[in-house]
Amino acid sequence: MITVEHLTKCYGSFMAIDDLSFEIEEGHVYGFLGPNGAGKSTTMNIMTGCLSATSGTVRIAGHNIFEEPETAKKLIGYLPEHPPLYMNETPLEHLRFVGEAKGLRGTELRQQVNAVIQQAGLSQVQNRLISALSKGYRQRVEIAQALLGNPRVIILDEPTVGLDPIQIIEIRDLVKQLGKKHTVIFSSHILSEVQAICEQVLIISNGKLVAFDTPENLERLLTQSGDIFLRTYASAEEADTILGNMEQFSNWESTVQEDGSLAVLIQADGDKIRELCCQIFFAFAERKKAIFEMSSKKASLEEVFLELTEESKRVDVAEEHLISKDGANLYDNEEAEQ
Repeated sequence: MITVEHLTKCYGSFMAIDDLSFEIEEGHVYGFLGPNGAGKSTTMNIMTGCLSATSGTVRIAGHNIFEEPETAKKLIGYLPEHPPLYMNETPLEHLRFVGEAKGLRGTELRQQVNAVIQQAGLSQVQNRLISALSKGYRQRVEIAQALLGNPRVIILDEPTVGLDPIQIIEIRDLVKQLGKKHTVIFSSHILSEVQAICEQVLIISNGKLVAFDTPENLERLLTQSGDIFLRTYASAEEADTILGNMEQFSNWESTVQEDGSLAVLIQADGDKIRELCCQIFFAFAERKKAIFEMSSKKASLEEVFLELTEESKRVDVAEEHLISKDGANLYDNEEAEQ
């Protein structure tokens, strides 16, 4: 549906996007993650034709956004990070204006405006001034304008920023509904939100793609080894004896809690967590020592995000400070030779 190939964007000597390539398939909700300044908004602005690229191509359903902008843009609905709204208009008036700007007229305009008002949950406020609406409803108005023209792709840049928890849940549910009929690209800094909504996640750092996979697979990426946590009323000596007789474990820590129970953290093989939990359970049961709490710990999407973006930063810093044996910067040497 969307193909991005070798996309690069430079602002003078600063490279905001560095040879970015990925492909978006139709009919899914994609999360687009990255720290501030990573190039997310720049990438989205280029994908929607709002910004030119230094080099590279973007194709929407086979149409080059730079060579066939009118055809490609008709396939896209876009909610920018800072959406423009006319505060002295009502949602109904604003949507009619946007619909006309998109080329809708007459019956088609009325039908589509009414449809997106229903879809975005604006029926009760459609005739109120936008200036009198909460930020959550204003976001709904902008999501509604992105739906006009029935685009195949919806791109939402930080649609829940600045909203309260209730509004965030409402917008999240709306995005889920959109994902049933459209391809949705959803940018957010709230990682739990991305994890709850998105089927695939793209992570960029310093303008480069560092990961593109399902949230589950990205979590497994950092779960090469896992931890098993358990609580029991066995003594530390009894727990050490039980675990010491199990060849699968060589490293664990135990701490006596205020209620007299023993908390034990065991390092284990992340690929066999379920099997090992069963073996621990039966080993304690055989000694008639009850386990009343046991859980496995795996990497969260937040930990994956931090690890990948920090790793990208470390690589970039290493490249920028590549030093030769005699202490001279290798890049400086190359420039001198040229």
